[in-house]
Amino acid sequence: MKNVTDSFLSLGHWPPAGSFGFNTDILATNPINLSIVLGVLIFFGKGVLNDLLDNRKQRILSTIQNSEELRRGAIEQLERARDRLRKVEMEADEYRKNGYSEIEREKVNLINATSYSLERLENYKNETLLFEQQRAINQVRQRVFQQALQGALGTLNSCLNNELHFRTISANIGILGAMDEIID
Repeated sequence: MKNVTDSFLSLGHWPPAGSFGFNTDILATNPINLSIVLGVLIFFGKGVLNDLLDNRKQRILSTIQNSEELRRGAIEQLERARDRLRKVEMEADEYRKNGYSEIEREKVNLINATSYSLERLENYKNETLLFEQQRAINQVRQRVFQQALQGALGTLNSCLNNELHFRTISANIGILGAMDEIID
């Protein structure tokens, strides 16, 4: 501790002029060197440091202004998006309402069309049944007529002998000849 106080006391005592040498007392030389370096830095660095701080301040202010402009732009975009969303929701509600009424109309139209188609099919079915009945009746009539005709021919063939057959043919030829004279 005595060396430290001695070094501070020796600051007031300068070596005689003309002698040059190294001062090995670190504690005595450092405060002087530091004060000189700090003085030079403050004197010459004050302007540079002020310029750096002013530039930094301007960059920070411009960044804040840009951020505020971006925030205002984002708020405007958000409001426009909300307005568009409201419009789209209103249009969706309108489409939904119109869609439901359109669906009901289509449902009624489909029911009516199906009913009309079923009615037409019922009419076609009835016409087809009537046609098939008429055809069946005509087929039965033809068979009955054929069977009656075959029965009549069979009865005639069994009842007629050659002489009766010859007289019937002669009588029919006579009738045809009389008809031929009437026509001429």
